[in-house]
Amino acid sequence: MIEVAKFVGKSLVASPERRLEADADLEIVRRVQAGDVAAFDRIVEKYRERVFGVLYNMTSNREDAADLTQDAFIKAFQSIHRFGGQASFFTWLYRIAVNSTLSHLRKARLRSFFSLEQIDADAPVSREIIAALTDTTGGERDTYVRELQEKLNDAMQKLSIKHRTVVTLFEIDGLSHQEIADVMSCSVGTVRSRLHYAKQLLQSELQPYLRQ
Repeated sequence: MIEVAKFVGKSLVASPERRLEADADLEIVRRVQAGDVAAFDRIVEKYRERVFGVLYNMTSNREDAADLTQDAFIKAFQSIHRFGGQASFFTWLYRIAVNSTLSHLRKARLRSFFSLEQIDADAPVSREIIAALTDTTGGERDTYVRELQEKLNDAMQKLSIKHRTVVTLFEIDGLSHQEIADVMSCSVGTVRSRLHYAKQLLQSELQPYLRQ
């Protein structure tokens, strides 16, 4: 049973904590670039779970996500001397991971999975889902969640890979529009356009479930 308490909102703006985190990452990266190879283990430990979560929601396959996560860190390590600090390290790392996964999905044409348990509570679609969940209890709630999960997965699969990726980064990982643009090497306007299109499709597909 999925509890409403699991829907935790995330800040989508650059907070002081995020800036401090970026500074700490840069310090570690500089150590790696200076020859302290072991310091990279701290980067892996810090971001492995987050990267895996994003890639799992893009691929719907734990083995693929694990392999792609490992591959992303290997690529990041191999090219870390090219990181100049123009963007935050986690954005740079995500760009490597997401682009590799997009390439993998294009080749394999895999189905994508989107988990209700990880949706950002502050996202537009999420607010309607939470409102609907709040109005249900017990067995009715369990049935509703199962049906909604299936419908949400079906709706996500109707989106293109790039649209699904934008939704995953925004809804699940809480990245801002600018951060997503940096990760996907596109403009903020493109990110907003893709989110708007995805939101319209998802709301249309889920409308029967959002209005009890």
